[in-house]
Amino acid sequence: MSENNTKVIVGSEEWCAFPELGIPAIKARVDSGAKTSSIHAFNIQPFRREGLAWVSFEIHPVQDNRRIVIRCERPVVDKRRVKSSTGIAETRYVISAAIKLGEDIWDIELTLANRDSMGFRMLLGREAMVSRLMVDPALSCTTGDVTEDTLSQHYGPTENKKTGLKIGLLASNEELYSNQRLLEAAEERGHEIMFLNIKQCYMKLDAQDPEVHYRGGRLLNDLDAVITRIRPSVTFYGTALARQFESMGIYTTNSSAAISQSRDKLFSLQLMLKGGIKIPTTGFANSPMDTHDLIEMVGGVPLIVKLLEGTQGRGVVLAETKKAAESVINAFKSLRANLLVQQFIKEADGKDLRCFVIDGKVVASIERTAAPGEFRANIHQGGTASIVKITPEERILAVKASKILGLKVAGVDIIRSKNGPLLLEVNSSPGLEGIETATGKDIAGMIISSIEKKLRWKRDLVQ
Repeated sequence: MSENNTKVIVGSEEWCAFPELGIPAIKARVDSGAKTSSIHAFNIQPFRREGLAWVSFEIHPVQDNRRIVIRCERPVVDKRRVKSSTGIAETRYVISAAIKLGEDIWDIELTLANRDSMGFRMLLGREAMVSRLMVDPALSCTTGDVTEDTLSQHYGPTENKKTGLKIGLLASNEELYSNQRLLEAAEERGHEIMFLNIKQCYMKLDAQDPEVHYRGGRLLNDLDAVITRIRPSVTFYGTALARQFESMGIYTTNSSAAISQSRDKLFSLQLMLKGGIKIPTTGFANSPMDTHDLIEMVGGVPLIVKLLEGTQGRGVVLAETKKAAESVINAFKSLRANLLVQQFIKEADGKDLRCFVIDGKVVASIERTAAPGEFRANIHQGGTASIVKITPEERILAVKASKILGLKVAGVDIIRSKNGPLLLEVNSSPGLEGIETATGKDIAGMIISSIEKKLRWKRDLVQ
């Protein structure tokens, strides 16, 4: 800032630097509508140093590039509850660091947030601009631009040699956030990964020489591992492909048998009860003639009616009166739809827990809250998610549930009741966006790391 205190005019986006964090260049969105500045961070880990609260975290400073990683450590200034632009509420760590914008350097506060899905790795809020900057939205990079060559000089080559494993991602939609993150996480670690659309795979059944081919005739027998993310609508063919890969000696993250068990909601709940896991009281019937007794079996109304084939909250209905319950059950039955009738846990207050389990360990957990007017927590239908500390009992339940089904990667949904935690269901293809955004953790990277561990593959870490 000049000696006469004239404010610097900045545009809608600007390049800046954080010398104390080891970040020579990062592009920020300038947003006077946001109070606090934030910076992209993942693998956020709190710790104590000389009795004080510190936090370590990693940053991808260049947009659309997860190969470049900067690791940082800073004292914690504060922890604040923030609602992101996507509607997800989260508690964020706040740090202080010196920002360099043009020729000026001053200290600002930054919240740590996973901004992978955002347009910029950093957001510059109005608190950082007070008495220093004025914004002209028609301009951009007024304090200096940074070219690709300059970025290469700062961060080194961005190309990552494929010297690792050959991995297939067996799924249906390459554009989904979860699939994109897994593709990027594998490439970041030097692996060769390809997206395999389930419907475009076909197989040769042969006792001596089994094969899986992909569109155009490409043979897939040389894969080291397959990440199985099979949507419910293609469970039959998807699990058949997974079995074929398994017969060829190729490792699958979730086996065909585990996925099949998890998709059969009735069978999976029976397995849970056999394994000593508590669930909400549940009823199942095949005839509308049993509707009255079915309702009383689960404690009367209100109650939940679930389609066995429902996903992501679809096919789940709250019946608040006996007449409504009978109507919904009989309507579903007239369509020959298999359904469960389940006890409504009123004290949960529209909240549930999603625990993400990898290799028998809960690596992240969030609390999901239902949208206004809804009874079931679901971020696909306008609900919100926030970080939550689960109890030892809830942690044990999540791990045990995934082990009972044989799932190496699972999203375990739990509801808190007056009688302790109850299992709702286990998802064999859990989404990553909500939990990565809320927790700032690199869940996709953890899944790739679990494959490396299983196959005893080690990579050279280059900082």
